[in-house]
Amino acid sequence: MKRTSLVIFLGALLVSVAQATTYVRVEKDGTKTYSDRPLAGGHPVDVQPAQTYSAPSSSSSRANRPGEAEDPDEANFHYECSLTPRNDETFTNPESVSVGLTLSPGLRSGDTLTFTMDGVPLTGRGDGQTAFSVPQPDRGSHTVSARVVSRSGRSVCDVSITFHVLRPSINSPARRPPPPPPPRPTPH
Repeated sequence: MKRTSLVIFLGALLVSVAQATTYVRVEKDGTKTYSDRPLAGGHPVDVQPAQTYSAPSSSSSRANRPGEAEDPDEANFHYECSLTPRNDETFTNPESVSVGLTLSPGLRSGDTLTFTMDGVPLTGRGDGQTAFSVPQPDRGSHTVSARVVSRSGRSVCDVSITFHVLRPSINSPARRPPPPPPPRPTPH
């Protein structure tokens, strides 16, 4: 048994030593030949070890700030949330579109509510206001998103809807007057 262990150990040592040196030779046409054995006209190459990354432990990334006690219910907390208008609702020539967020339970102290429309943050909505009006929205489709982030930085509500605005033009084929009737033939 000792002899088998010694053979395995020496074999592993030889493999690791053999892989430690790499040789390269540049051919006349510019191609390179690599080998783990010395090559005629070649030279050893210093191969750098592979770059690695070790992520920090998850316990340090969720560490509390000094003086903060961890809320045992915080990890499981989540809002029931919904946005109005209904998803894919269509408005024709609206003066404004009312958007509202329903949260159950109500917004907790320390939680942050943000709204975006078409990916652009809506400013002035950080005061916990859950309803607002979009005046004179452009025609087309618009996506409104609402996100509530807890005081610990975890997303506890993330919801979005898309609504559509139609603004028919006076030049629309449906609004054009019918063509005049052809002239009546006159007798000669």
